[in-house]
Amino acid sequence: MRCLTAAVIAAVAFAVPAQAQELTGTLKKIKDTGAITLGVRDSAVPFSYIDEKQKTVGYAIDICMKIVEEIKAELKLDKLAVNENLVTSSNRIPLMANGTIDLECGSTTNNADRQKQVWFTNTHFLTASRFVSKKASKLDQVDDLKGKAVVSVSGTTNITQLNKANAARSLGITVMNAKDVPEAFLMVETDRAEAFVMDDIQLAAMIASSKDPSLYAISSGAFSDPEPYGIMLRKDDTAFKAVVDRATARLYKSPEIEKIYNKWFMEPVPPRGLNFHVPMPVSMKKSFEHPSDNPDPASYGG
Repeated sequence: MRCLTAAVIAAVAFAVPAQAQELTGTLKKIKDTGAITLGVRDSAVPFSYIDEKQKTVGYAIDICMKIVEEIKAELKLDKLAVNENLVTSSNRIPLMANGTIDLECGSTTNNADRQKQVWFTNTHFLTASRFVSKKASKLDQVDDLKGKAVVSVSGTTNITQLNKANAARSLGITVMNAKDVPEAFLMVETDRAEAFVMDDIQLAAMIASSKDPSLYAISSGAFSDPEPYGIMLRKDDTAFKAVVDRATARLYKSPEIEKIYNKWFMEPVPPRGLNFHVPMPVSMKKSFEHPSDNPDPASYGG
């Protein structure tokens, strides 16, 4: 009996460090530090941006906070500090890869090329790459941009699509680079560029917040099928992804996601009380019924 008891005690004692060793990667980092770092944007309205109180808010931020709650529960933490690190289109992937940020909460397109460097959780938005121009220019199709000066944002899929279309169709477009969405839109406002290529929802946000929205139009011609946005996380971190995927799948299958969506796309948002009037597309509703991190636009009925 004494031998059996000693064996049981030894087994239990051995099991404790074994359990502790199971925690790896981002989950271990968060557990050890008691903090998680979110990569946020300062001007990706209404996904992730800074409001009049200098607080980071937006659709993707609300989703990330639901993920944070799930992580806190998974690690059985009484408190979990949430730090923010401002990221750009150009540095968001390097900052994820080197461990500076743990989740990237913004408007990042999930595609096959990026999945070679980072992972994504379930899709939270679908958008197509189009262009905005002044109505007076009467530009609506991609071929209308022939010989024009066109701007897009460095480090985005949009500028890649613009360059590919320019070469494939021999359009002779002068492609210009901007550091972010506001700078690119300003170039159209001030006639330094005749068009700005970006995800259509971000173009709608910039038009709504412009001095005179009636001056601008979004093209019906597109550079892509509807593409998925995802919350970005580190590659090859299976345990962390399982927790994040569980949190987003639960949210997207619940009525709460429609409330969060409507809050940012169908109601006035800070700081100027703008309403984008963009109802949730049927394709998005269907994707929420079957949450997926698939980067293929065709899988979403695009």
